[in-house]
Amino acid sequence: MTLWEAVSVLLAGFAGGALNTAVGSGTLVTFPVLLATGLPPVTATVSNALGLIPGSLSGAYAYRRELAGQRRLLLPLCASAAAGGLVGAGLLMVLPPGVFATVVPVLVGLALLLIAVQPLLTRALRGRLTRPGGGLPLRIGLGLASVYGGYFSAGQGILYVALSGALLDAPLQRINALKNVLVAQVNAVAAGFFLIAADIDWPAALLIAAGATAGAPFGARAAQRLRPVALRVLILTVGTAGLLHMTLS
Repeated sequence: MTLWEAVSVLLAGFAGGALNTAVGSGTLVTFPVLLATGLPPVTATVSNALGLIPGSLSGAYAYRRELAGQRRLLLPLCASAAAGGLVGAGLLMVLPPGVFATVVPVLVGLALLLIAVQPLLTRALRGRLTRPGGGLPLRIGLGLASVYGGYFSAGQGILYVALSGALLDAPLQRINALKNVLVAQVNAVAAGFFLIAADIDWPAALLIAAGATAGAPFGARAAQRLRPVALRVLILTVGTAGLLHMTLS
């Protein structure tokens, strides 16, 4: 890796950490940069997952006020996310790369649609599927979304926000705080699997980690100042840009 490539990866980590905390699609920035340095796709994926863990933890800490009082909710959701992330990491090792190109755009597009209609959907589901703790539908949904997150994390946070917003009776900022914890959980579980089963480019992972750790609090401060409507618009804008990038590249 040349000096300029290293600087580019570091800056991508900063932007990825900020975006992950604010909206949940930082991998759409970091992954293409890692590929541009010449890393194979699987190596780039696992190095990126490992590198983003410190940024996810930093983002979760920056949202600690919104996390207050949510421990009983977080524990079962983290268990579902961890199980799904482990399955997804295993699938990355065995499935052909072409599966990604087919599945990921569909999932991200569905998540964006759910976020766009989330206020209407929540009102329609209130008293039916929506529960203070999300209930079994949310745990199953987050578990399945975490399978995707362990496989490839681009848009993973958007899926979490979409599902939680539809099935959980909570403000969007608190949902965003939950999302940051779940992303950190899945990345950590997947990275633990990758440490044993995959090749990691440590310079790239460390550069992503340094940039993401610095960028995450910046993204948290920006997102926390936004009203729910503005935050939803930001998520939709970034997610749509990422979806277009995935489908056109």
